[in-house]
Amino acid sequence: MYRVVSLFSGAGGLDWGFVASGEFKIVHAVEISASAAKTYSENFGLKLEFCGGRAAVAVEGAVLACDVSSVDFSPLGRAGVDVVVGGPPCQDFSVVRGPDLENGGIKVVRGRLYAHFVRALVQLQPKLFVFENVPGLAAANGGLAYRVILEDFQRLNLRWPEVSKAAGLRKSGRASGYEVLFSGIVDFSVLGVPQRRRRLIIMGVRRDLADALGREALSELNSLLTARLAGASLPFAKYPLTPLEVFEGRRLDELQHVYADVMRAWEDVWEEVRTSAALEWKQKVWDSLTFDVVEDYLRVNGVKPSSPGELEDALKAHEAVLRELNYYGVRVCSQPLPDGTCEPPAESGDVVERLKRIPPGENHKFVQGTSWEVEGKGISLIYRRLHPLKPAYTIVAYGGGGTHGYHYDRRRSALTLRERARLQTFPDSFLFSGSRSEIRAQIGEAVPPLAAKRIAEAVYAVLKLLEGHSLKPQVAEVSRMML
Repeated sequence: MYRVVSLFSGAGGLDWGFVASGEFKIVHAVEISASAAKTYSENFGLKLEFCGGRAAVAVEGAVLACDVSSVDFSPLGRAGVDVVVGGPPCQDFSVVRGPDLENGGIKVVRGRLYAHFVRALVQLQPKLFVFENVPGLAAANGGLAYRVILEDFQRLNLRWPEVSKAAGLRKSGRASGYEVLFSGIVDFSVLGVPQRRRRLIIMGVRRDLADALGREALSELNSLLTARLAGASLPFAKYPLTPLEVFEGRRLDELQHVYADVMRAWEDVWEEVRTSAALEWKQKVWDSLTFDVVEDYLRVNGVKPSSPGELEDALKAHEAVLRELNYYGVRVCSQPLPDGTCEPPAESGDVVERLKRIPPGENHKFVQGTSWEVEGKGISLIYRRLHPLKPAYTIVAYGGGGTHGYHYDRRRSALTLRERARLQTFPDSFLFSGSRSEIRAQIGEAVPPLAAKRIAEAVYAVLKLLEGHSLKPQVAEVSRMML
């Protein structure tokens, strides 16, 4: 198996995908949150060690609950590492234009945590790395920060003095840079995740290995990775997986009665609310419902099958994902789980009554001007209900009133933590440690394991190529699926 070191690991969503692929072994992880590190330890079987503010040495088989800046990765580098993965927070990374471009130029301020991700690449020199981050990083400073980060990866040796200064290091380093194989924003819903969630993904291969491959092979790799991470061979960009399916553990055409019952419960809600928004919803949404689960799914997602068998093939792909996640035939929280994630959250009576008047796909604006109105709330996330037939909006890690995510069933309001975990594609066997707010953060900050597994499969293809295996059959297969 290929050896992986994980940084900024959280609960391990990204890493779980690598392990689930069956081709990778996590040999070391670092996570500053004690509760997330405990979750990680218990699910991955790595020994949990606390740094307590002291310097630490990375050792095989451990997850360190400490600041990455205190970790020396050198011993693992000597043992050999194939892949480094991680998503360092980059809020303090900035590029500032000088007052006089000719004289002042551009000042780069590298975030401390980002600098330690680069340091790990210097000390470990893995064959390949996977860097993930928020999409906004690509546009920060007009795209300048993004370009600097790409250049840092490509020119590690030349940039090391600047990076080591940001990391607070005195010792210089000599390291090979990386050829960036893929860099772009990935919408995980096209990979089968039942949620609109976009992340920046950068993948790079060590320069000496890239040079050995040659430009033609690198170009083929870029095409393969771009196609795979765009879901080119998958139907989900056109036929997305839905919350209804992952909560009920069945594919759409097996959920007719469940869907009809959910939607019919909203009859006459516009007469209770009596606002212009409610009347508009009645005319544009309610009046167009057929209450046929497949017909309404096609309509709300703007799907027109291009061939007689396309829909059935898509539903088979939905079932395959449900089976892959071990959801098929298992309704969410059909049995209580020992981590308490199936327990309904405590909610005030006002919130419960408000949500009874906000139908699927709508938010707090639906009740503006009524006694259920929320004052001073302007963002669309607030008190927004899931739609049973559309991918969920992005599950967030933090936030107060109205940001917890809300069920499409009128008898329900806030989602349970396990429902949030299913929208993130964590298996039910993955158990969390910590308080409710800590578990919420662990779930919301994670890379969805299913998307991570697809990334891992792409990484595996690259590593096999580095070992001399041909890439042409995979490129041909992706090309065929794109036709």
